[in-house]
Amino acid sequence: MEDTYQTIRKHKWKIILSFGLAAFIIFAITIVVGIGDIINILSHANWFFILLNFLLEGCIIVVWTIRWKLILGVVGEFPGFKSLTIMLLASIFGNNVTPGAAGGEPLRAYLLREVNGTPFEIGLASSTADRVFEFFPFVIISVFAAFLILSWNIPIWTRIIVFILISISLFFFMILLYAVWRKEISQRVIISLTKPVYPFFVKLVKSELTLSEVNEKIVYYINRFSHGFLQVVKDRKIFIIGFILSFMMWGMDIVRFYVCFIAIGSYPPLMPLVIIYTVGILISLVPLLPGSWGIREATIVGLFAVVGVAGDVVISASLIDRVASYIAPTILGAFGALYYGRHIRNSKKAAA
Repeated sequence: MEDTYQTIRKHKWKIILSFGLAAFIIFAITIVVGIGDIINILSHANWFFILLNFLLEGCIIVVWTIRWKLILGVVGEFPGFKSLTIMLLASIFGNNVTPGAAGGEPLRAYLLREVNGTPFEIGLASSTADRVFEFFPFVIISVFAAFLILSWNIPIWTRIIVFILISISLFFFMILLYAVWRKEISQRVIISLTKPVYPFFVKLVKSELTLSEVNEKIVYYINRFSHGFLQVVKDRKIFIIGFILSFMMWGMDIVRFYVCFIAIGSYPPLMPLVIIYTVGILISLVPLLPGSWGIREATIVGLFAVVGVAGDVVISASLIDRVASYIAPTILGAFGALYYGRHIRNSKKAAA
């Protein structure tokens, strides 16, 4: 948590600039597709479906928390549902405010350790296993989407970008699974990478740890991480339930995105919408801007044009989608991060 706060404070101007650039890209797209048309469409949006959009996003967060709680139960950890929900939102905030979105899982592990007393490596294993469950339906649908979208009449560069993004996602997914199953290789690789950066690390953190002690800690954490992770994925009952919950979340997310179009009176074909939304998530993984704002919108506008959906309609639906799926969880997560940040600081002061 402290590292997250420090990172945000240290790079605050870079973060502000990245959000400013994203806002500029969104503004430029709205000018190109017609800002007046977009404003007109949004002004006539159906509030019932906008509120339904928020309700579905809330249901996704609830199911996500349930899945994480089930995973933690396998390794003998039983935090309260409310606490886990706040931790999850705090990690969403940590991911969303910075380009790259790399700190969510370590942040969850840190909060579990400080609030619940869960060992950091077990917390990290649980949050990583949680993400792997989420990745299963994503991989299946991504491969299906790739075959379909590559058959569309779209520019060659769009096909190449989509293919590269899906290939990279699959590559990292396989690397993660291989690293868990072959922990000895993971240990050797990480230890070999640690050796050249050890002198810099010691000076940076002013630590007196020797290189052998650092290596011992690496082996210990990898063993605990791998053990906790395998405990989860080898539990057949939890694996099946987690798999079902993941597809349930994915289905609700697709329905929620479709509801954004219904809110503005548009009914795009469902199968292309599923494919384009999947590509949009792939674009969001590119660590250029927070949430890949602007880049994602430009991509899905081009893809929806292939199936006959106008750009002003796509941008209007995308803005409604972003408010529920990005802005609202980020704001709630900021409050959650502040709440636990204050709680942890007070606990440390009381113990001192």
